[in-house]
Amino acid sequence: MNTEELEHIYKLSKDKLDETSLEIKRYSYNSIDWGDRLIGIRGARGVGKTTLLLQKILDSGEEREHSLYVSLDSVWLDAKDIYRLAEHFVQHGGQRLVLDEVHYVKDWQRVIKNINDGFKELKIAYTGSSMLKIKARQGDLSRRQMSYELQGLSFREFLKFERVGDFKVLSLADILSGHEDIARAIRRKVRILPLFEKYIRSGFYPFYREDESHYDARVLQAVNQTLDSDWPSVEDVTAETIRKARKMLRILAEMPPQTPKMKVLYEQLDTERQHGLKILYALERAGLLRLLPASKESLKNLTSPEKIYCDNTNLMYAIMPDADIGTARETFFMNQVGSVCSLTYPKHGDFLVDGKYLFEIGGKGKGFSQIKDIPNSYVVNDDTDVGIGNKIPLWLFGFMY
Repeated sequence: MNTEELEHIYKLSKDKLDETSLEIKRYSYNSIDWGDRLIGIRGARGVGKTTLLLQKILDSGEEREHSLYVSLDSVWLDAKDIYRLAEHFVQHGGQRLVLDEVHYVKDWQRVIKNINDGFKELKIAYTGSSMLKIKARQGDLSRRQMSYELQGLSFREFLKFERVGDFKVLSLADILSGHEDIARAIRRKVRILPLFEKYIRSGFYPFYREDESHYDARVLQAVNQTLDSDWPSVEDVTAETIRKARKMLRILAEMPPQTPKMKVLYEQLDTERQHGLKILYALERAGLLRLLPASKESLKNLTSPEKIYCDNTNLMYAIMPDADIGTARETFFMNQVGSVCSLTYPKHGDFLVDGKYLFEIGGKGKGFSQIKDIPNSYVVNDDTDVGIGNKIPLWLFGFMY
């Protein structure tokens, strides 16, 4: 790596920082221990990992002048170049090195381990695809680093991005015990239902603020980059498998979230069961699908899930603009609640949360007929701003992170 290449990297870092705003920060910003020497942040493409780390550099006072951001999707950077870059950076007073999209580097885990071991005075933060796996044989980073998973915007965060209110995070216990008072207090400050309708269509990915008119196209572009670039950089996958994954995603987006007929799905893809399951779980790891199992053990054993959802409603509508509203309701609940709680498929109702609380999701007129007389059961109603008793408005579950 010559002087000209180094200067180019430093200039790119400065330009990227100049483009970044500190105006609004994500939910996880203050929960990350930025004092740790090695931080790893994973997440689906488009959820804001890069911005999060750039904001930390901007917000670090004097340390900003001793911080460097490097995007590793540049084809001319290899493992040796990255180590030499870190060495040069430290020799010139560097204190914090941010490595973006490490999954594009061969043996990325060994590279980070070597930098971390070689430069004790350096703080390292990196981002990577949600598909990344820590492999012990390449030097186990799990004992060296603090790991975080970044989700897309919650509905609560969306309201903050829309500048209509900065509301506190609610626990499941908060919602179950005090939803009526909480919803009334929020309703006094904002007309919640029109904003919820907007969020369902275009509010999950932070880039919605950049160009709302082409938002769906940006979402689909992120899907294609995940399948065509991110996945092959993490696993040995063929072009034919990627083609089948794209087709599977489209088929599943069009289906209601009923118990899937997996045999029919595999026939449509012209693939056998085990290969089909591997594709299914790869799409889940990529942040494109969410799988609802009958038990927590089911997902560990690579078995067919009870229900399959697109990861979020924005993705669902980008793929299928006239998607069923009932599917959208369940997808929202699965995405928001499933990001902080354990969800499984019950014998009655739609979701069992943390193995204890039963939820049935529906429209404004949804009642208890399907979960009548079951303890700890709740109806979740869409098109409702304030609930009553064990009937809770759907939008309020978007305040859980």
